[in-house]
Amino acid sequence: MARLSARRIALNALRTWRKEKRFADSIVSESLVKAELIESDRAFAFELFYGVLRNLTLLDFWVGCLRASRVDADLRDVLRLGLYQIFLLKTAPHAAVHETVNLVPQRQRPIVNGMLRAAIRRQGELLARADAEPLFVRASHPKFLVERWQQHFGAQYADELCQWNNRPAPVYGRINQQKIDREEFLRLYPDSRPLTRNPEFIEFDLIPTEAIRQGHCYIQDPSTAIACQILSSRAGETILDACAAPGGKTAYIAQLMENRGTIVACDRDPERLQILKENMARLGVGIVRIFDHDWTRGHLPTEIASMAPFHRILLDAPCSNTGVMRRRVDARWRLQPSDFVRMQQRQLEIICALLPLLKQEGTLVYSTCSLEPEENEQVVQRALTSASILRLEEQKRSLPFQDGLDGAFAAKFIRSA
Repeated sequence: MARLSARRIALNALRTWRKEKRFADSIVSESLVKAELIESDRAFAFELFYGVLRNLTLLDFWVGCLRASRVDADLRDVLRLGLYQIFLLKTAPHAAVHETVNLVPQRQRPIVNGMLRAAIRRQGELLARADAEPLFVRASHPKFLVERWQQHFGAQYADELCQWNNRPAPVYGRINQQKIDREEFLRLYPDSRPLTRNPEFIEFDLIPTEAIRQGHCYIQDPSTAIACQILSSRAGETILDACAAPGGKTAYIAQLMENRGTIVACDRDPERLQILKENMARLGVGIVRIFDHDWTRGHLPTEIASMAPFHRILLDAPCSNTGVMRRRVDARWRLQPSDFVRMQQRQLEIICALLPLLKQEGTLVYSTCSLEPEENEQVVQRALTSASILRLEEQKRSLPFQDGLDGAFAAKFIRSA
């Protein structure tokens, strides 16, 4: 069986994503596990797959400029790959055309060859036409999403946010001080760069495979620390992490507790819970008890109820992910305008389910990786209105265009006596 090329793997992954509506990360990871590629070809396949997903609207605009008649979906995927290489990746024109043409059956090759060569000839014109298009076309975001960001943040910040989402995300990690102190970590991994504003976090140029394997660090954006820090957990307490998988915040809370006390970690997805278990074992976290539970349905397991009331509860709520679209590249294409209100109802439902489990004068931290007021400030206000026993103590957020990190929001409530 012939070995697949990086371009063929990227094309197959794009078609799978379009047809099956699965998450992009799982599709491309599964595709590359099955492939026998050298590291540079793996990186090229990643770049092609995610690059096309980041630029779908813009690439389709150019397809429309080059061919007025309808283009079938499978052929469009190939043209997207070719145009991405020519216009955005700046691949040598001959290689981009030749290798892309080879991806299609013989009968379609004249069409692909002709359109890509026309794109090269008309490159200046097509780039200028794209620059004149509205932001949602130029930056390939859903129009409704761009319009709401322009309304909430202003035109300049909306533009900056879209550009941010289209740049590859840096690799950040949190030093796992359960296993290694900061000075020793920096000595062992000299390629890591400490962040001045977040001393527990470091940046890497490449995934630090050995540091992850040893449990010396956990890959996560520094914005995720906000919720854990304002939770203010202490050694010896009993904490509930209501939506815990895959466990980055759980492990950080355990570190802040000096690995003393109890953390009850719940999630509704068995596969993600398995990842959580593996992460806790690798990171040396010994105070976590893990349960499969969906807070929006079903009876509360007796094991969880028996450990209540909790000193502190973290609800890292399911949300639209609009603050982390740089990392979850296809999230923008799954969103619908109605999702924000739908998510809000679910978030409030979970808060209501958690409140009876919170100790008097206990702390509830509500957090999201969303930028949307429906999921953040409006949830806070509705929670305060519907639950008179709550008082708001603190709110924090991270905005990519201001803080240079992923988007995040956290609100700290205290349950009154």
